[in-house]
Amino acid sequence: MRQNGYSNINIINKELNVMKKTGIFYAINTKKTNLIGKEIQEAFGENKPDIIPLEEASTQNFENYDNLVLGVSTWFDGELPSYWDELLPEIENLKMKGKKVAIFGLGDQVGYPENFVDGIGILANLFERNGSTIVGYTLPDEYEFEKSLALREGKFLGLVLDEENQKDLTSSRILAWVKNLKKEFS
Repeated sequence: MRQNGYSNINIINKELNVMKKTGIFYAINTKKTNLIGKEIQEAFGENKPDIIPLEEASTQNFENYDNLVLGVSTWFDGELPSYWDELLPEIENLKMKGKKVAIFGLGDQVGYPENFVDGIGILANLFERNGSTIVGYTLPDEYEFEKSLALREGKFLGLVLDEENQKDLTSSRILAWVKNLKKEFS
């Protein structure tokens, strides 16, 4: 039964703030990203998303979720880590229309200020080309860097974490970000 263009289930989900099926994708073999991914999962509370290790992920895993949280660090001179690079050919052919994608990224603003968290921008562009909607934007106010592919219209395309220089801000940033994501993912 439809009412004003919404099914009754959609109306109930919005009223109850029920989150759609969510998966967190990142390489579990990377120490810092793995710890951050688990902390993000815990921050969701009782509706914890599934963790899908990139080392075992297939395109079907991406298709199985309405909402995706992607974890990435930026390597060298603004490159994706090899675990994402290996999946790119398959991901480029995915049809992701209607899916929401949030990205968290690790970077070092002091050591790599000219390509700070570029991995976030690279993934955001790829998933947008496939029809996804990027959510979870954050402000760059507390960071000092020169350039970043993760920056668009004055905002980061996801959650930016600098474990090298601002580790003390990580937990509060995660909690604020996840609080926002829970609304955007409903």
